Amino acid sequence: MAPTPSTDPPHTTTSVPPDRQALVAAARDVAQEAARCAASAERERRLAPDVVKAAVAAGFARYLVPAAHGGTEGTFLELGRAVSAVGEGCAATAWCVSLAAHVGRMAAHLPREGRREVWAEGPDAFLVASLTPLGTAHPAPGGHRLSGTWRFVSAIDHADWALLAANPPAGSGPAGAPRVFAVPRGAWRTEDTWHNVGMAATGSHTVTVEDVFVPQARSVSREDLFSGRGAVDVAPRLAVPMQGTTMMFAAPALGAVKGALAAWRRHAERKIRAAARNPAPALPGMPSFNRVTWDVTLTRSAGEIDAAELLLERAARSADESGHGLTPAQTMRGWRDCAMATDLLVGVANRLFRGVGTTGQSTAEPVQRFWRDVNSMAGHQGLQVESAATAYAYQSLGF
Repeated sequence: MAPTPSTDPPHTTTSVPPDRQALVAAARDVAQEAARCAASAERERRLAPDVVKAAVAAGFARYLVPAAHGGTEGTFLELGRAVSAVGEGCAATAWCVSLAAHVGRMAAHLPREGRREVWAEGPDAFLVASLTPLGTAHPAPGGHRLSGTWRFVSAIDHADWALLAANPPAGSGPAGAPRVFAVPRGAWRTEDTWHNVGMAATGSHTVTVEDVFVPQARSVSREDLFSGRGAVDVAPRLAVPMQGTTMMFAAPALGAVKGALAAWRRHAERKIRAAARNPAPALPGMPSFNRVTWDVTLTRSAGEIDAAELLLERAARSADESGHGLTPAQTMRGWRDCAMATDLLVGVANRLFRGVGTTGQSTAEPVQRFWRDVNSMAGHQGLQVESAATAYAYQSLGF
């Protein structure tokens, strides 16, 4: 079966300010466009092309691309802040642009010739990835022949390239190890399989590749990519081990909960003012309007959001400052911090959803979408406290 062609044009290089901090300012505009399209994107189960174009123009795709290929070679701290800003408008958009930026860093682990091919038309190529080795790569002269099916590939409808992990054929022996392959748009078939209650707009559909030749220059050892050993000619921070970058999954949740709190505040202000103007008599056995309930919800939620943000920014700073030298202790602490931050954010999202009341839970209001999206994101294995706790405790205790 022939690959399904995309209807969106390839992403070409756009003019982006070189200042690494410019991304945060540009992200505010992306957030507004994403918020405007959020409801329709959820119905369509894919991001609006205009939103993706705005994100690319803002500099997300190029943000962690090496300077040698025209990229910004930015910082994890500023990227996290920009992703969070987008998340205040739409969690699904924030998720997709966060992954696109981080996959750009992953592609920097390819051999030089492969990187030149990926960024032949500039550093704004929109990249996606599935790093679970679900495919099979048969050795062939000059490379491999790749086949397989990968589920949950976010933003695949908008991708120019996909990084897909695969195992060697059965019986390859100890020399065989999983590799990650850069596959161009048009070499895969997309199957419409994403029907999730949360993060619907990510369009995380299934990708199938059937016997596609991938030259050696467009593949890298999965172990080298995860350890950061494969990155050459890049800023040291871009060679950080993969486990040190879990904030890529958590930053969208931070923004989403900030967006939920902003929506809750608008609703709460209306309710509080209305109650002050026209106090409603209490029903038998029921208390009258209680302002303290709203005050406590606001205070606890704002405080826990700030705490989560501090944890995520510490993890980002640690990755920026240490890069490939990130120690196992720093890596596990960063993973722990991201998981704990996400756990806090889920609690806030749940509190805001309960506290906004029946009128605020309407499908026309954004709180319910943020609530569903945050709980869906928190299901990612990299953000679950249980997974992080096992790794953190093993490293901390030594057994």
